[in-house]
Amino acid sequence: MAPPQGTVRVAVVGGGPGGLYFAVLAKQLSPDWDITVWERNAPDDTFGFGVVFSDETLDGIADADPRVHAAMSAEFARWTDIDIRYRGRTLTSGGHGFAALGRKRLLRILRERCAELDVDVRYRTPAPPVDELSPAYDLVVAADGVRSATREQYADVFRPDLDERNCRYMWLGTDKVFEAFTFIVAEGDFGVLQVHAYPFDAAHSTFIVEMAEEPWYRAGFADLAARDLPVGRSDTASIDRCAEILAEHLDGHRLLPNNSRWIRFTTVRNATWRHGNVVLLGDAAHTAHFSIGSGTKLAMEDALALAACLHEHADIGTALAAYEAERRPVVESTQRAAQASLEWFENIDRYAGRPAEPFAFNLLTRSRRVTYDNLRARDAGFVGAVDRWFGGRGDGSTPPMFRPFRIGGVTLSNRVVVPPIATYSAARGVPGAFEAAHLGALALGGAGLVFAGMTAVTPEGRATPQCPGLWNDEQEAAWRRIVDTAAAQTDAVLGIQLTHAGRRAARTVPGPDGTSSALRDLGGPTVAASPLPWDDTSSTPGAATRADLDRIRDAFSSAAHRADRAGFDALELQFGHGHFVSGFLSPLTNRRTDAYGGSLPHRLRYPLEVLHAVRAVWPADKALVVRISACDWADGGTTEADAVAICRALAAAGADAVDVSTGEVVAGERPAYGRSYQTPFADLIRNACGIPTIAVGAISTYDDVNSILLAGRADLCAVGRAHLYDPLWTLHAAAEQGYAGPGAVWPEAWRPGSRKPPGARTDRVPPRLHLLRDAAGDVPARWTPQPPVLSAASRG
Repeated sequence: MAPPQGTVRVAVVGGGPGGLYFAVLAKQLSPDWDITVWERNAPDDTFGFGVVFSDETLDGIADADPRVHAAMSAEFARWTDIDIRYRGRTLTSGGHGFAALGRKRLLRILRERCAELDVDVRYRTPAPPVDELSPAYDLVVAADGVRSATREQYADVFRPDLDERNCRYMWLGTDKVFEAFTFIVAEGDFGVLQVHAYPFDAAHSTFIVEMAEEPWYRAGFADLAARDLPVGRSDTASIDRCAEILAEHLDGHRLLPNNSRWIRFTTVRNATWRHGNVVLLGDAAHTAHFSIGSGTKLAMEDALALAACLHEHADIGTALAAYEAERRPVVESTQRAAQASLEWFENIDRYAGRPAEPFAFNLLTRSRRVTYDNLRARDAGFVGAVDRWFGGRGDGSTPPMFRPFRIGGVTLSNRVVVPPIATYSAARGVPGAFEAAHLGALALGGAGLVFAGMTAVTPEGRATPQCPGLWNDEQEAAWRRIVDTAAAQTDAVLGIQLTHAGRRAARTVPGPDGTSSALRDLGGPTVAASPLPWDDTSSTPGAATRADLDRIRDAFSSAAHRADRAGFDALELQFGHGHFVSGFLSPLTNRRTDAYGGSLPHRLRYPLEVLHAVRAVWPADKALVVRISACDWADGGTTEADAVAICRALAAAGADAVDVSTGEVVAGERPAYGRSYQTPFADLIRNACGIPTIAVGAISTYDDVNSILLAGRADLCAVGRAHLYDPLWTLHAAAEQGYAGPGAVWPEAWRPGSRKPPGARTDRVPPRLHLLRDAAGDVPARWTPQPPVLSAASRG
């Protein structure tokens, strides 16, 4: 489809890299367009130092405007290593690939290209108000930065979400030329200070100093930064203090300021990026934490996409919709990775006491974009060293997921857990043929620990009429037959989850969309910690009386005794997901005014009573696990501090491990869904409490499992939906990794299938069709700029 015809008038607010690059590309595609760029600063006024680009972004720049790419490439600093300086050691991971350029030089290249294309760039000229530009121009591109006045003008339309984070950081430069991307972790009596440093030309490096709020105060920076500084003036007192703390890493070199002062990073999100003929670009639309890359990179990618969409569509409105539809998923993916990264650095003190190898691996995989396999492909030696620390041989022959682990009194053959999965196949609470087939298939599939799911301790405590129970002899006998059959065929440890659904009881089996409706009851009235219905369709449960509390506590104890007699070697107590015991833990669901409500110690009282009662009957040589919801995903719910306190209390009361889940506590939750999105909570509990944890939630690849384990974010990984898709998921993961050891033993009858079968055309060997092979990449591992060669005249 042809672009808008005739002279199209375009106003660009902001002459940073995003605004200038858009003007270049739009003018290149449509020479008849009249494009004006307003920039309030002078041409050479720029804040910041160097910017980093990925190979993917550079490929796009090369295709879009070879002139700009050639000018940038001629001055890039290039290297592939990452150095991590930690506790007197420097660990290096290679194969990453970086290209950096001074921000001032980048702007000069774009400015010169604008001049070649006859773009009207007006420096030292604030843009007219956007409500004046919008009617006077066909298109207004707001590239006016993180504090966008355009976004503020139309805040009711863009609906910005500005998330100001806790860490303080200061953007500096240095005349020390680092040879690689360098993370410096400096520890003192104040806590931890971290540096993100990288070279960007032959004489300078970017040097970003970052600290969490508490160590920032303890280091005295609050007092140093308290003065009111004029615009453009740097906080020299704080810079001097940074230089003092980091002297051993600067080797006598200077820290270079440029309007440098302590600030907090703000993650910018907007409900929409467009309003009429006004569109947001770059930091005005979105930001991503500097620890995973450059806002300049995202802004220039925005510019490319916007220019392309304007050229591909006949009207501007359609083009702007296409631009946002194309870019939003890319940006949101980047922001998810950036969020994980910034949260890791906000909590760096959580990891600072760990040995160097796992600390470095954890740092490199913090965003979940770099993984065990990905890092091994880049630098097998680095991953091998971490593997050896973890207990392997360092050659990848035993991936982390296939190392044994002891939990309570049982030893698991590997670190994979099949979590409790509801099958809704029982009648009268008695597990039947499908439950037997389900548990048997999963037990044969190679996981070290396999749980039967959501088993009620009383009739009225079932979530649905089709949920199994363990409150009578018939159910116990049925479970015994299932366990005996499965245990005869596999070495997997078999477990069962016990629960009382509380206010989530007595509902229909969820449909394909996950929704269900309320039933009258399932053998008795529904009770909960407080008389709060689950949702608008539910009846109000009764508040549990003293007699109810005693009865349900004793039912848990009785069911645990039956589970032991049935042959289960692991027991999980469901204290999360809004079920009965969970209702006491969350302040959103516990409104009691007696000894079981109010402060967290009081809210913990009943869960601990249940745990003590179960611990008293559950054998010490078996495993006792408790599942919690570490976050309610709702305002006013369980905090991270609450979750840590809860798990410390559970560990002291006899829990051998915590299965760290989140949510499902209130119907109006807003979870931050995403790949392994609950793992940070398992990480928090493991490192704060010292109790083994099971990570669960959207973990579906063996690469993620290996990454989580080797980084020390959890001790075990629960893989649920992927095991429903493939009950042999664990054995297939072993086959994919070429592992055939004791951590993944195929049943003898299935051993012929232990190799991945050939697929279509897998036997084809492609011919050579190039006369000469491409030369090997010449990007150096380290940035070692060469001194310029002087001419004879210069030497004279």
